[in-house]
Amino acid sequence: MPLIPKSSYYDEHYRQSAALIRARRPYLVKNILTGTAIFGFAIGVYAFTIHAVAQDEFEDVVVPDAPSQPPHTPNVGTSAGSKAVVPK
Repeated sequence: MPLIPKSSYYDEHYRQSAALIRARRPYLVKNILTGTAIFGFAIGVYAFTIHAVAQDEFEDVVVPDAPSQPPHTPNVGTSAGSKAVVPK
């Protein structure tokens, strides 16, 4: 028993038959033109985005200075059940 039921559009090796090629022929040019238009639109959006982002220099963004000393965080690494070690 075959896994895929027999179709009139494919032969025993699952290749396209002449009937399927004839049925798809009227749509071949329209499908190629539609695919080319969609592909061209996607490439155009990508190129426009890369061009728009590449020309931004970020000169108007203020970058803050680095802090001179890191902030003090007391009792880091101690759990609720252990005591903090206090230097003498």
